[in-house]
Amino acid sequence: MKNRNEPSAGGDAARIEPAAGGQGRFRIEGELNFASVPPLHERAVSLFAGCPQIALDLSGVTRANSAGLALLLEWQGRARRAGQPFSLRNLPAGLINLARISELEEVLPLDGPAPAGSAH
Repeated sequence: MKNRNEPSAGGDAARIEPAAGGQGRFRIEGELNFASVPPLHERAVSLFAGCPQIALDLSGVTRANSAGLALLLEWQGRARRAGQPFSLRNLPAGLINLARISELEEVLPLDGPAPAGSAH
């Protein structure tokens, strides 16, 4: 049986894995879209349980649409309700632009912008 978090031939999969640096740090890779978000969310909910914080590194995200943005907002809300500090790092320029267009840059903690030289 294929792992739902592994990349597929269609390129619509995404993964979330624990990252170095302590409990509650995670790295996200792949595309955040309407097909990949539900299984990614399902895996993340179990990973986030009991963590002292939620710190997400999105440097591995290759593409994201409004489903990806909605997922980040959902995770932020869950973290807030659980009393977990929530932060985002290395967001792709496209996702930052989508947050700005949606007037969510004040809502999402857009800490640590994408590396210099990224398109705006």
